[in-house]
Formats: sequence, structure tokens, C-alpha cells
Amino acid sequence: MENLSDLAQGLALLGKYLGAGLCMGIGAIGPGIGEGNIGAHAMDAMARQPEMVGTITTRMLLADAVAETTGIYSLLIAFMILLVV
Repeated sequence: MENLSDLAQGLALLGKYLGAGLCMGIGAIGPGIGEGNIGAHAMDAMARQPEMVGTITTRMLLADAVAETTGIYSLLIAFMILLVV
């Protein structure tokens, strides 16, 4: 009976680790792509209108911060999966 209990605990840990890894791995793809697009389009806008560099930079940084929140939520969920019993 103890072997079955050890096996069950091992499978539970395996599920937790795989779930947390997938959560963070997949959850980091969206912010990475989004921030790349934001930066690329901001550079295009700065090249077209150099006089608006300050405004575009400010808006780009704000948009990057908003895009990064999904990655932070993924990190939070991954920690919850790992640390909650």
C-alpha cells in the first residue's frame, strides 16, 4: 500500500511541475509577441513622424506595460500551482 501512495504523490508532483511549466511557457509567448509588435510599430511611427518621438515613446512604454501583465498573471498562476498543496 505504501508504494501506491508514493506513486500517487509522485504523479501529483509530476502534474504540478508540468502544469506550472506549461502555464509559464505558453503564457510567455503572448506577451513576447505583443511587445515585439508594439516596439516594431512604434519604431515605424517614429521613423514617419520624428517630431512625435516623445509621445510615441510614452505610449509605447504604457502599451508594453499592459502587454506584460498577461505574463505576470501566468507567473502568478504558475506559482500558485506549485505552492498550493
